Amino acid sequence: MELQPSYILNPLPAFLDKPNNQFTKNDIIKYIISNNIRILNFRYAAADGRLKTLNLPIPDIRYLDSVLSCGERVDGSSLFPYIEAGSSDLYVIPRYSTAYIDPFSSVPAMGIFCSYFNKEGLPLDSSPENTLRKASDSFKRKTGYEFEAMGELEFYVVDKENPLYNIPDQRGYHESAPFTKFEQFRCEAIYHISRTGGEIKYGHSEVGNFSLDGKIFEQNEIEFLVTPVTQAADQLMLAKWIIRNLAFKWGLDVTFAPKITGGQAGSGLHFHTRIVQDGNSLMIEDGRLSSIAKRVIAGYMKCASSLTAFGNTNPTSYLRLVPHQEAPTSICWGDRNRSVLVRVPLGWTGERDMMTVVNPLEKTGHDIRRDKQTVELRSPDGSADIYNILSGLTVAARTGLESEDSLKVAEETYVDVNIHKEENGEKLKSLRQLPVSCAESASELRKNRGIYEEEGVFSPLLIDGTIKMLESYNDKGIRTEIEKNPQKMTELVERFYHCG
Repeated sequence: MELQPSYILNPLPAFLDKPNNQFTKNDIIKYIISNNIRILNFRYAAADGRLKTLNLPIPDIRYLDSVLSCGERVDGSSLFPYIEAGSSDLYVIPRYSTAYIDPFSSVPAMGIFCSYFNKEGLPLDSSPENTLRKASDSFKRKTGYEFEAMGELEFYVVDKENPLYNIPDQRGYHESAPFTKFEQFRCEAIYHISRTGGEIKYGHSEVGNFSLDGKIFEQNEIEFLVTPVTQAADQLMLAKWIIRNLAFKWGLDVTFAPKITGGQAGSGLHFHTRIVQDGNSLMIEDGRLSSIAKRVIAGYMKCASSLTAFGNTNPTSYLRLVPHQEAPTSICWGDRNRSVLVRVPLGWTGERDMMTVVNPLEKTGHDIRRDKQTVELRSPDGSADIYNILSGLTVAARTGLESEDSLKVAEETYVDVNIHKEENGEKLKSLRQLPVSCAESASELRKNRGIYEEEGVFSPLLIDGTIKMLESYNDKGIRTEIEKNPQKMTELVERFYHCG
């Protein structure tokens, strides 16, 4: 039986009988008229990593056609600190493939993501979504391959403390209700994300759970399916927006902050990546990790320190990246090893048909498994600028594929032990370490900016703005400062609680 696409959850492709990437302006108009949509919400990412909104009423078809064709004007200097007020007028133009039905509007509303254009009508060189598009196009042009990604979105749900069915701290992994208190919240979030176009793999409760000051903090994770990198970014942006709005509706609080208290699990935003050509994965060769995959990993090794400038963007990020946690500190990679920066997870590469072992009525050989092998970068967190970190990863992957010494770098940075154990101290000393502050991250980006500016992917203005932002925190020596004054951590957590 050949499985055909069926749009079960998302009403737009179901109504139009076509996938999102084939939507046209006429499709959008047709859906709006047929379904009595009254508000069109333009949404676009700003420098703080969050979506911004412009509400547009739909009085008649002529106006609808106009805004879908021409977009609207916005003040770029209020959205990006590195854009000067004297030349700040920008256009936001809707991308039809991103349209979705707003699950929270009391008036029937459609949301749609927009791209920025400058006064000449050209894509804004420094805007996040354009940077990612340039990175993706450059990767394909230079390598002949396509770059795909997905995110593991971790976050804490916070509510008043509940005395019933409690579990020990740091023991929340894959727990079920009633021991986990927010399973239904997570399921509703997954439902809304799926209805708006998000391609989700699964959701579950994560390790972190604790009580503090009369509140319960429960960590959750929603993991996506691997998609083209530009789609992966849009889906993550929309997912964070949905989770926050749903929490507000439920009277809960949610935080994606990297670290919210000492001694408890921080929240990461791990990215799994894959290289494909003509729809086929290139990650496995003869049942083993391919040389292409190893070259990509080498690119991540080379760019690791400077990638933190996009994936770890405030001082609390570096309170998560500490030894003896499940967050990485050393620049290395390994198989199924959670102490490394880049992990190669299980990928269903074996020949055994596990399904028929537990389901003997099924016929052997009925295998619809796709090649699921990915490589996972574990350093980014919820503070990340999603478009910029995925742009950086795409550039890093291309760098690995183009560098002559990549296989040697991959060999030298591979580890098959827990590098934080005392007996592996010599191996630990041989490895480069990730930055320990925004200040160090800014320095690494300054040294390596040429990698990101090559091919015109990252604009110098964007790199300058990122460095300036990181340096503005003045957090050199932040860990030592917190050891002397623990109150400093509380102040930082409060300041960056709703980052990203």
